[in-house]
Amino acid sequence: MRYRSLGQSGLIVSELGLGCNNLGGRIDNAQSARLVDAALDLGVTLFDVADVYGRRDAHAGASEEALGAALCGKRDKAVIATKFGMSMISGGDDAGNASGASRRYIMQAVEASLRRLRTDRIDLYQLHCPDPRTPLDETLHALNDLIRAGKIRYAGVSNLPAWQVVDACHIARRDRLAGIISCQDEFSLLERSARTDLLPALRQFGLGLLPYFPLASGMLTGKYRRDSSPPVGSRLAAWTYLQDRYRDPTVWTLIEALAGLAQRHECSLADLAFGWLLRHETVASVIAGATSETQMRDNARSCMLETSDDLDAELKTMLAAHEAKS
Repeated sequence: MRYRSLGQSGLIVSELGLGCNNLGGRIDNAQSARLVDAALDLGVTLFDVADVYGRRDAHAGASEEALGAALCGKRDKAVIATKFGMSMISGGDDAGNASGASRRYIMQAVEASLRRLRTDRIDLYQLHCPDPRTPLDETLHALNDLIRAGKIRYAGVSNLPAWQVVDACHIARRDRLAGIISCQDEFSLLERSARTDLLPALRQFGLGLLPYFPLASGMLTGKYRRDSSPPVGSRLAAWTYLQDRYRDPTVWTLIEALAGLAQRHECSLADLAFGWLLRHETVASVIAGATSETQMRDNARSCMLETSDDLDAELKTMLAAHEAKS
């Protein structure tokens, strides 16, 4: 496994990060522990979770609980990244009090995450989504206080528009705050919009990128076909909104072209996907979920594969042609 700095900070992370949204829900605690052990054995150090993860299959907080249990006695081997801000309650009058980025909520949420994770510090604490009700100044000052208190080491954001990321950096400079060191956003061969505004902002302010959905929810694994129904139990079968998202024939044309390119260069679609992401200088670690040790090993192998300059040049030409037609 190789390692990179997260932005211009001193935080070093593995090029592959384990997305922990399946822990404690889609897979039980025993399976979760085995998966975490397999990741550590492969040299993975970054474990990315969120306080809401686990809600779909168990309850909000279940994934943090499973990760905390799995890392007992191994805490110093891991960089724990978690997120706050999304509602911990599905609907109801109290939903608004269990979400957001206000000082009041952040101070409550961090203590709950620390308990579930069975740790005294969080290495990277990330705002999960924008909170239009709370001034960004308030959020950044609260996070700065948590850093000063030693409860979190660094702060980051996820799913914020580029202009808001820039605003956060300006506020941090103005008020002499620790500020943020990273952004976690969707970025893949099929979802490349981050290149327009977000990546230039990250380069300007020295922030690192943690891409999620690197395999486009499984579309870049090769297990789906244009005219076939998604396999039972797959993410595409369970999350019907993804079927609509990837119904566009031009998407399938690109996927098939990418598969042909991978075949010519004797690698897999996943190898292409991870290799392309890791060629971006702002990318520190690619966040990929897994439910088995086999998936974990496959993802690690794809991250370790060195793609050739010839392949990279062909890939750039292919993507440019696709964008010209879109």
